[in-house]
Amino acid sequence: MSIKNYLSQQVNSASLAVFRVLFGGMMFLSIVRFWYNGWIDKLYIQPKFFFSYYGFEWVKPLGDYTYLLFIFCGLSALLVAVGFKYRVAIIAFFLSFTYIELMDKTTYLNHYYFISILSFVLIFLPANARFSLDAFINKKEYVSIPKWTIDSIKVLLGIVYFYAGLAKLNSDWLFRAMPLKIWLPSKYDLPLIGNNLMQQEWFHYAMSWSGAMYDLTIPFLLLYKRTRLLAFALVVFFHVFTRVLFPIGMFPFIMIVSTLIFFESSFHEKIITWIKKVFSISTEKLQQVQNYHYKNRLSVGVITVFLLIQILFPWRYLLYPGELFWTEEGYRFSWRVMLMEKAGYSNFKIVDGETKESFYVNNTDFLTSFQEKQMSFQPDFILEYAHFLGDHYTNKGYNNIEVYVDSYVALNGRLSTRFINPKVDLYQQKDSFKHKDWILPFTDEIKIKGL
Repeated sequence: MSIKNYLSQQVNSASLAVFRVLFGGMMFLSIVRFWYNGWIDKLYIQPKFFFSYYGFEWVKPLGDYTYLLFIFCGLSALLVAVGFKYRVAIIAFFLSFTYIELMDKTTYLNHYYFISILSFVLIFLPANARFSLDAFINKKEYVSIPKWTIDSIKVLLGIVYFYAGLAKLNSDWLFRAMPLKIWLPSKYDLPLIGNNLMQQEWFHYAMSWSGAMYDLTIPFLLLYKRTRLLAFALVVFFHVFTRVLFPIGMFPFIMIVSTLIFFESSFHEKIITWIKKVFSISTEKLQQVQNYHYKNRLSVGVITVFLLIQILFPWRYLLYPGELFWTEEGYRFSWRVMLMEKAGYSNFKIVDGETKESFYVNNTDFLTSFQEKQMSFQPDFILEYAHFLGDHYTNKGYNNIEVYVDSYVALNGRLSTRFINPKVDLYQQKDSFKHKDWILPFTDEIKIKGL
């Protein structure tokens, strides 16, 4: 099949309409949940210092106006769900949600990144062509849309799952059952399974291997019609089970509803019919247009390039020397989900370069307990915090400031070892995409790396 023929193929528009409704609804509930739990104040108002992403240092919380940002994001998500001024709404949601994600690197999670890139893709898709307020206002809706618009979401979901599986092909996960061997026994309070299965070593290995197999195969099982129902049952079981075990918020439910995009359009037609019945919605007066001719070649090009970037970007770690789990250079934004248990200790020393007089910093004077925990084992956090300390004490009148750190990290059950070269003045080190040679070498080896 030629590319031209593929791009001209049409499929039922119900699938994308249902996806839009569910995605927007889940995002609205997520924002409400974030507000209800007091996390806006705890994470973005109370802290005195915020860790930035390289190149996005200008993105900071807005003080009390941060609440308005969340209101804006939540309302945008609601407008996406109902399909009102869809293009403006999805752009507004993408920008506001991504800004929230970038405000403090401490809160980084893979599923926040997933929501950002998914909402970016949705900007270029006609998700309001059917069952939307835009369609009601225009008094017409489209029965079918280009097939590539549905496929682009499937590809993105496939990348997330498959790459998460590839990342699990390492000796710590497969042959040491790490870090599940650390986490699962702590769930002793779970009814029925907490004091038996969770304490069994064979179960830790079973979970590790089945988790890798699940991630590697689930996109293909969802694509194949004969295995789709079984695959969806596995999706529900896997995500509900992980939600019970780990505090990962709305992500399991977002992934469950997202995988519905793989089902036949007849299934989504039934969902639309059910929603119409529940809310007494009538679309009889709308003109039914058979095909949505999406002539915007720019959108096709943007989505193609974007998906290629998502395929290639996780492999950037190959450009760096050393153990990925240790240095974390190229670790983020690559679907490496729950692969590490790292604990660190970082004690910073401020030195007068001339007199050599020194004193140690009490991290709690500047960081929350959550921030200090995340900072203690991530090199870019340590460097940024060292620069903050250097600037802080320089502004207080200290001269010739040097900043050193006494840092130890334990990775996946190994003994704690020195992490950062204690003789390097971190205040003189600049952040960049280059390898951080002041990170001491990993003293062990993690074999078999799929990603």
